[in-house]
Amino acid sequence: MVEFVVLSIGGSLINPGEPDTDFLEKIASLLKKMPYRFGLVCGGGKVARHYAKAVRDLKGNEFEADETAVISTKQNARLLIAALGKEAYPTVMNDFEKAGEVACNEKVKFIVMGGTIPGITTDTDAVLLAEKLRAKRVINLSNVDGIYDSNPKENPKAKKYDAMSFDQLVELANRSDQRKAGTNFVFDVMACKLIARSKIETHFVNGKNLKDVEKAINGEKHSGTIVK
Repeated sequence: MVEFVVLSIGGSLINPGEPDTDFLEKIASLLKKMPYRFGLVCGGGKVARHYAKAVRDLKGNEFEADETAVISTKQNARLLIAALGKEAYPTVMNDFEKAGEVACNEKVKFIVMGGTIPGITTDTDAVLLAEKLRAKRVINLSNVDGIYDSNPKENPKAKKYDAMSFDQLVELANRSDQRKAGTNFVFDVMACKLIARSKIETHFVNGKNLKDVEKAINGEKHSGTIVK
């Protein structure tokens, strides 16, 4: 049976302000040629953050902000399905039981999800999907080239980790996780605890660096961060 690998794809890669069809075509082309099946979970990125902020500005509550952000992730998932073509299951997956059923059909190479329920990040969705599919590893794609001890965009002296333990990742996530829709942190604490409990090897790479993406999918050394 062909192994599953799960990718958590940051929404800002898919839609940094408008849909990045060049990125979508390139990542789809890479994944199609690889000898794995994939669970792909799309984040909401800047679009989700902007909509969540607008809900708050309009005096909506956090549940409503979450709901709005989830919709953005599903729009991004639909774009990815279009790029992947006929080897992808044709609709955005909404729950893990259905994903498990679809996975039984070995003709389906790609299962694509957005967010699932308010309050749960797409990071967590990706790890839950990995558990459900018994995936070999999780690959986190973002516009940052790994995990740092602080935000490298704000701190030019931030230290990047080449490798770290599950416990180190949980500690870092605990410092930055705000539990609000549209906040931006390396990997939320619930997702970190889930990969720790199941001991799922997890890779963090810049999604625009396709060579690193390919290496991470294969479990090879790359310029990002490996957690195991």
